[in-house]
Amino acid sequence: MDAKALNWERLLSPVRRKKEGAESKDPKTVSETRTEIERDHDRILFSTPVRRLADKMQVFPLDKNDSVRTRLTHSHEVSNLARSIGTALAFQHNIASEIPDSRRNIPALLAAIGLSHDLGNPPFGHQGESAIRSWFEQNQSSVLGALEDPQHRKDFLKWEGNAQGFRLVTRLQVLNDHFGLDLTYATLAAMMKYPTSSKDTGDSAATKKHGFFASEQDIAEKVLTKVGLGFGKRHPLAYVMEACDDIAYVVLDVEDAVKKSLASFSDVIAYLRHGGGADELIEAVIKQSCEKHDEYRSSKFALSAAELNDVSMQRFRVEAIGAMVRAATQTFVENENEFVNGTSTKGLMALSKGEKLRGLLKQFGYIHAYTHRSVLRVELQGYNVIHKLMDMFWAAIVHRRGAKDAGSIEHPFTRFVYGRISENYRRVFEHPAPELVGFPQLYRECLLLTDMISGMTDSFAMDLYREFEELRGDFDSKKAWEKVA
Repeated sequence: MDAKALNWERLLSPVRRKKEGAESKDPKTVSETRTEIERDHDRILFSTPVRRLADKMQVFPLDKNDSVRTRLTHSHEVSNLARSIGTALAFQHNIASEIPDSRRNIPALLAAIGLSHDLGNPPFGHQGESAIRSWFEQNQSSVLGALEDPQHRKDFLKWEGNAQGFRLVTRLQVLNDHFGLDLTYATLAAMMKYPTSSKDTGDSAATKKHGFFASEQDIAEKVLTKVGLGFGKRHPLAYVMEACDDIAYVVLDVEDAVKKSLASFSDVIAYLRHGGGADELIEAVIKQSCEKHDEYRSSKFALSAAELNDVSMQRFRVEAIGAMVRAATQTFVENENEFVNGTSTKGLMALSKGEKLRGLLKQFGYIHAYTHRSVLRVELQGYNVIHKLMDMFWAAIVHRRGAKDAGSIEHPFTRFVYGRISENYRRVFEHPAPELVGFPQLYRECLLLTDMISGMTDSFAMDLYREFEELRGDFDSKKAWEKVA
């Protein structure tokens, strides 16, 4: 077996942490027909955080149009694209063909990490992440001031949904132990889009953000070591997942903008013609899409303007996604060694012939969707709601310090608020895993706060805020926790 095959053997490791750290209570039965990595996909699919994605915004928050995408539909689409590329890599290009079950495991692993890539996202999308970071920034001296370790402070000042997703599957999805969903090393490594800590972020594709908190750093280090990588080195299939995420959101967010009549098919084509220059891939997508558009326009069914826009964008979606998927697949094959070694400083799409189309569609989406007043209005509302909820939950968490247990928290409002924190998050905080006992209580309290906030859906956050506002009376959350601090 050559060096590349040995690398792939480790990169596709089907071993689980629990089987090394403790006796497994879930042995594989004789009748089990799935590989371990196929089981990972199913564990993720049936987990609670996946279901919550149905009520988390993609672009348009709290939208009443069922055809407009949520984080759940987006995640399923990313998973589908990733699995398709995995199938092409395994069957057409014979990637890792020397490794047993690789033709099953590569598509399954990509489907799993595509499905899980947004699990840690808070309500209200990237504005939710910004709200969490800015709350810690604004309250840095009173909340984080006592944390001596710079990494502990940066975990919250640079708070990341990617790191929260890794924490979810390794720690928070508690059954009867501290192993979370107990996914394989291969899946956990490939999930880490940014295999670095908050204090070691840099300029490369793999380090521009962080992918784990200090609380899970030992887990991340073990995972990366087991698959033959290290901090700052991505799993090769993480590049594929990132490309699928990029492809899905730039194409499908533009399609959603057209569905909401914020732009038209003709607007999209005109923008690409203006910015595409002589790019062959863009020209091919435009030609094929416009031919179908003309065919639909002359249809005997006399389509309305809205129907013509809709069906033409569906065809554009097919052509654009297909072109970029083929470009990404070919680029991975051509640069396999660099991706396998985890040394590429650029993402897969950035190296591909589909990069110009991706970039133009992202710009179009920014102009016509991401900055539309309907989006900005609800994002701002969500931003403010998250700040106020964090004030209230932090008061409840701080008030617990002087109480023997949650039931003896002095003020009835903070006692009520603490009780609204999800039971599994409280269990992880109140009964920490042995490796977390040495962490400062303040650090673990901040984790409890962000666990609760990030786990909310858009609607739940709005409803909970209204409920708290009705019950708090004249209670001033910020004054209350500042006094205790």
